[in-house]
Amino acid sequence: MALLAHGAAAVSGALAIFVKTPGRSALKTRLAAGTGTAYAQRWYELAAEAVASVAAQAREQFGLTVYWAVAEAGAESAWTGLPTLAQGDGDLGTRMARVHSALVERHGFALLIGADAPQLTASLLGEATRWLAVAGATEPRLSLGPASDGGFWLFGSNKAVPLQAWTRIGYSQADTANRFHESLRPYGSWQTLATLTDVDRAGDLKPVQRALAALVSPTREQRTLAQWMHDTPAMRDRDASQ
Repeated sequence: MALLAHGAAAVSGALAIFVKTPGRSALKTRLAAGTGTAYAQRWYELAAEAVASVAAQAREQFGLTVYWAVAEAGAESAWTGLPTLAQGDGDLGTRMARVHSALVERHGFALLIGADAPQLTASLLGEATRWLAVAGATEPRLSLGPASDGGFWLFGSNKAVPLQAWTRIGYSQADTANRFHESLRPYGSWQTLATLTDVDRAGDLKPVQRALAALVSPTREQRTLAQWMHDTPAMRDRDASQ
């Protein structure tokens, strides 16, 4: 794996997967409203495994250091297979800013993703990695992966961004990606990745299922999720039997 020069140090960049811990936080509440809580929790667990498997590919192909970024204090031991980081306290913008800043300082550039778009590919992560790594320490660059609901599935940059740029917008809104881009626009040159559907509500399941089925080289974990979604009805009444 090739490391890329960043100033005087060789760094590979970092990728943080933001997660909530089953049993410690309410998971996918808007999805659960349409599918039942048991389905939503199991979907989330399998999706997180699928995302981690793609992140592992990116680690091998592009030299990224990959972390779980865990929402709940003291729950890091629930997440295995990767090193963990605590998101810390505060709203989503504050927590993303904290993790991103720490990883930029440690690794030279940082990518943030969630576990809601399990159809992502290592190739997409590679696009962002190359964009940020080539600039080194000399040119501020940012990368955004828009989501079809108006949010975003990835953000990355090779410079820390001031806290107020993260916190002056509303998240989980139809215009979040646009407002986020506008808030951070002055801080460097931008790359926009392909738009993906992330799962927030029951209506998002079919597009993601189709996207998983269309993958040319899915990971084992992506195949497992796709098969589970095919075999398991997204129905409230399954709660009693799971």
